[in-house]
Amino acid sequence: MSPSVPRLVIAAPSSGSGKTTVATGLMAALTARGLAVSPHKVGPDYIDPGYHALATGRVGRNLDAYLCGPELVGPLFVHGARGCDIAVVEGVMGLYDGAAGEGELASTAHVAKLLRAPVVLVVDASSQSRSVAALVHGFASWDPEVRVGGVILNKVASDRHEELLRDALDSVGVPVLGVLRRAPQVDTPSRHLGLVPVAERRAEAVAAVAAMGAQVSDGCDLDALMALARGAGALSGAAWDPAEAVAPPTHEHPTRSAEKPTPVVAVAGGEAFTFSYAEHTELLTAAGADVVPFDPLRDEQLPDGTRGLVIGGGFPEVYAAELSANEPLRKAVAALAEFGAPVAAECAGLLYLCRELDGRPMCGVLDATARMSERLTLGYRDAVAVSDSVLAVAGTRMRGHEFHRTVVEPGSGAAPAWGVRAPRRRVEGFVQQGVHASYLHTHWASVPGAARRFVERCRTS
Repeated sequence: MSPSVPRLVIAAPSSGSGKTTVATGLMAALTARGLAVSPHKVGPDYIDPGYHALATGRVGRNLDAYLCGPELVGPLFVHGARGCDIAVVEGVMGLYDGAAGEGELASTAHVAKLLRAPVVLVVDASSQSRSVAALVHGFASWDPEVRVGGVILNKVASDRHEELLRDALDSVGVPVLGVLRRAPQVDTPSRHLGLVPVAERRAEAVAAVAAMGAQVSDGCDLDALMALARGAGALSGAAWDPAEAVAPPTHEHPTRSAEKPTPVVAVAGGEAFTFSYAEHTELLTAAGADVVPFDPLRDEQLPDGTRGLVIGGGFPEVYAAELSANEPLRKAVAALAEFGAPVAAECAGLLYLCRELDGRPMCGVLDATARMSERLTLGYRDAVAVSDSVLAVAGTRMRGHEFHRTVVEPGSGAAPAWGVRAPRRRVEGFVQQGVHASYLHTHWASVPGAARRFVERCRTS
């Protein structure tokens, strides 16, 4: 792949404007043209990339300047877009909304500048006409380093409404690259943490993505969008390489792992555990693990030879009854943890390891209970490892993200996983034997030593 792969960032003035519909539809429409489309999502969101993957046939990847640092955004993008004809990057929230109190950091605008990519602004035009010109002008002129190369008008009511909008935008100098009418068939259902993941409604999701693709193909100027994408600036620097990332520092003596069996690391998946950054699996593999997926809803045993376990995010609260009913697997997970094997659990994984979730028995690895809550916990976190664990030595700093409507009591064990500074100082999570369990979602590309350390522990446990 050339570092100057054509690319577009799909942004909006605010959440709810139609970014996901347009971005996913554009991915599907370009894929239908026979192009290899690389799908990306700004920020920590793990549901939208599932729809992107459905549209393109390629794994959806996140670009998060907070979790990974601005310096990794370009290399991770180039790595993910390798071999593709064009890349489409869906933004997060409003164009200029970033990490709270951190200025532009991790905003869509920030990532667009790091990628030297033109922005297409998706505007919900359902309740405006001439005012659209003021809105687009403001967003296009706010930061001269952000190139707003076009606008797509969404939820346009009629031909007359479209005419009024186009007339208003003639004076702004930002071309209209698409006009979309209201289309209920492209809607996707939501619940307590956003859209329902693809894995939970695959047949309906396939139909919705096809409808999005048809809508964008009919309502947008794909040739003009591709031309805009080809105008992206060249990126310097090499692609991120997981093998290089997990290589031990030169001052360390690498373990002669070739003489030892390749450890099997089981990674939870299926409808209840839908979230895992693609780079985590790549790092584990590069570190020498044999990564094997399994489904805690259906598989009654862990994969043969499992020496380590990774349980990422998802919605165990939705599937508590089914997870609880799979007693053989719950016992297998508990036995593996009791043996001292490395177990890395984030958010959904933390709930699964608890004694119970909403009154239903879980794995019982942690002496804690979990329950649903009305309160949403959401935000980036600066964290420092409090205890030595299978992922990090005490004192290691890492950035994470919390997003849940559940509560675990107690919130930490005798040996906590993390110390967190904001929104209040606290300790969080559990470290016991080989278990590291926490609410924090982390991106291991920012601290690849975590994957290396985890696999080494799998070899020696």
